[in-house]
Amino acid sequence: MRTLLLARIALASPFLLSGVAKASDFAGAVAEVRGLTGIGPAVPLAAAVIAVQLGGSALLLARGRAVWLGAAILSAFTLAATLLAHDFWARPDGLASRDATTFFEHLGLIAGLALAARMAGPGR
Repeated sequence: MRTLLLARIALASPFLLSGVAKASDFAGAVAEVRGLTGIGPAVPLAAAVIAVQLGGSALLLARGRAVWLGAAILSAFTLAATLLAHDFWARPDGLASRDATTFFEHLGLIAGLALAARMAGPGR
């Protein structure tokens, strides 16, 4: 059980760190959202990103079905954010490699979250 908790802490860590950093520098979070996605309005979207990152992490670190819900929320968020912010197929050659690497790292994170959801999901 301790190993599973440590694995969930590791999975939650990028979201926790990012959510705390964004909450600590909300103007920076708004600028990041605006710069990465081009989607507006950036202020409510930045607030939603913080809520999803911190709330999803809290659920992932909880017990029972909350783990499944947190993993599902963070997976959906990561997939959407990855498609919007790391569209390597649309980048110039000089930037495509970096975004491709990040894109596939995020797919690995989604896979880890899917495993966490499966292990803690309904019927477990």
